[in-house]
Amino acid sequence: MAANGKRKESMADRVYEALKDDIFEFRLIPGDKFSEGDVGTRLNASRTPVREALYRLQREGYVEVLFRSGWQVKPFDFQQVEELYDLRITLERAAMHKICALPEEPQTVRTLTAIWNPDHPSERAVGSTVRALDESFHCDLVAAAGNREMTRIHREITDRLRIIRRLDFTRDDRVDATYVEHSQILEALRTGHAADAADRLTRHIRASQKAVREITMERIREAAEAHRRVAAGSGGEDEDGVRRKPSSDPGGGADLGVDAT
Repeated sequence: MAANGKRKESMADRVYEALKDDIFEFRLIPGDKFSEGDVGTRLNASRTPVREALYRLQREGYVEVLFRSGWQVKPFDFQQVEELYDLRITLERAAMHKICALPEEPQTVRTLTAIWNPDHPSERAVGSTVRALDESFHCDLVAAAGNREMTRIHREITDRLRIIRRLDFTRDDRVDATYVEHSQILEALRTGHAADAADRLTRHIRASQKAVREITMERIREAAEAHRRVAAGSGGEDEDGVRRKPSSDPGGGADLGVDAT
């Protein structure tokens, strides 16, 4: 019985990871509709683990259930994203001031300084590694401020923004800017200039926010157009078994699964 439960749990995890990867890589785009049967057939899984995976993704805000119509990848709500970025900046600015007010420089600041000031450009991280390092940079600084509730809330915001923040490292110029700006923020912290560190941090996050919005819209447009081309030759169903809504306006926000309210 225990082995059977573990097997079911593992299958639900596998379905969850596969669907989340599809969403993150825009194989499933905002607005895509699908059924539990579609997912089960494609991933060779029974209905129970598929449903468990979908409810987990729903709790995390990636999909939503439709009344008698299956499931849908949630449209991007850019107003909500803006609000999350505002809250993130508020918390991280406060962390800059708290760190500078500590009696001793936290070890975290010294560790991050070594990571973001490599001796040679060839030693810089790339791909998924730099994405993970960037997330750790911001989360570790907030944690170093010593407020556990601030750290918890910031972690929740980080989790909700991860789907679009990861796109900031698909362009070399953004990776270069991240190294330079992180180094400048750390230098301001190490010299006790809290206001300067907070201002540099704010400019850094806003630049990233602008870039990921532009990249997100571009990726959604590209994916939507690719899906339409495939669907046109297969009776409205894409190669991954997802039936997609027809679109007459490839540039329109609604057709891109974007909630721009």
